[in-house]
Amino acid sequence: MPDARNSFFDFDVTKMFADFKLKPFDVEAVWAAQRRNLEAFSQANQLAVEGVHAVVKRQIEMTQQSFEDLSTLMREMTQPVSTEDRIAKQTEYTKKMIDKGLNHGREIAMMATKTGTEAAEVLQKRTTDGIDELKAFACKAAA
Repeated sequence: MPDARNSFFDFDVTKMFADFKLKPFDVEAVWAAQRRNLEAFSQANQLAVEGVHAVVKRQIEMTQQSFEDLSTLMREMTQPVSTEDRIAKQTEYTKKMIDKGLNHGREIAMMATKTGTEAAEVLQKRTTDGIDELKAFACKAAA
């Protein structure tokens, strides 16, 4: 008496995929989209590198200025003056350096934020364009 159950090997795959229609997609369009993705990543990376260079350059300028200010203070401190004048000068220098430090930190933070924003905008635009392209691919395939 033959077994009434179908085995796995009796399964007809062609029946399962008979209604499945594979529509070819435009390989060139996909490659072009990927090329644009890489160009956007490259542009964002370039913006980030330029921003880092600008930040480093500005930090070097700030450091040089701080050393010049310190050198000036040290020269002035070697001059014979009264103790009250020396304390007043040190206090004024300390106040000035605290203000400069805060302003420099704010400036560097703004530069870094600007750089990050510019790079993110490039990637965001490409992502939006990529989604639109994907939608267009899907509409072409459905047609």
